[in-house]
Amino acid sequence: MIFQEKLVHGTLIKRYKRFLADIELDDGTEIVAHCTNSGSMKSCIENGAEVYLTPVNDPKRKTKFTWEMIKINGNWVGINTGIPNKLAFEAISSGEIPELAGYTNVKREVTFGDSRFDIFAENEKEQCFVEVKNVSMKEGKYALFPDSVTTRGQKHLKTLIEVKSKGMRAVMLYIIQRSDVEVFAAASEIDPDYAKFLKEAVEAGVEVIPMQATVTPEKIELVKKLPFEI
Repeated sequence: MIFQEKLVHGTLIKRYKRFLADIELDDGTEIVAHCTNSGSMKSCIENGAEVYLTPVNDPKRKTKFTWEMIKINGNWVGINTGIPNKLAFEAISSGEIPELAGYTNVKREVTFGDSRFDIFAENEKEQCFVEVKNVSMKEGKYALFPDSVTTRGQKHLKTLIEVKSKGMRAVMLYIIQRSDVEVFAAASEIDPDYAKFLKEAVEAGVEVIPMQATVTPEKIELVKKLPFEI
């Protein structure tokens, strides 16, 4: 995914109220940016760190910038939770992810039961529901999800098990927006129930695909699949 507009550089002053961040731009102007990430953002928050923002020209929006990434220990970390869905849709549509290649019809936001999944893909042989999650948390060599308790995420896992029981493919696609990790795992200390349900989902046949992305101010692109540890 290539950014259509040139991003604006600045420095993080502080994040607050979950969805807001005070940023000092390079010219000294202080602005309020929208933060799409509702999680704790553990391991990717550092006051005084470099950030990049997308300018937003929408008279209906109070904030005129969207926070896209932050530099942590010399590496850019993508924190915009809307990006993974775009990356996943593009990649599945174009067959860039080998495990999810070969689908002729790919849709976004499709309902199954009482859950809405990010992507539905099908061909003449099978149907597949895909739930996409943004991963930004790091602990040692591990990329971990979630960074805060997620009852919604637990519900998605339960419904994916139901999808699989109906004879369709069920996939958890984790998009890891940082390049300084080597392995993906559930953050069992933060949300033990999510870790438990993920294990149950894998045992039921739900597929787990952790894809690592490189993040730069010009583009964000998927580069490789990481190993997964339960």
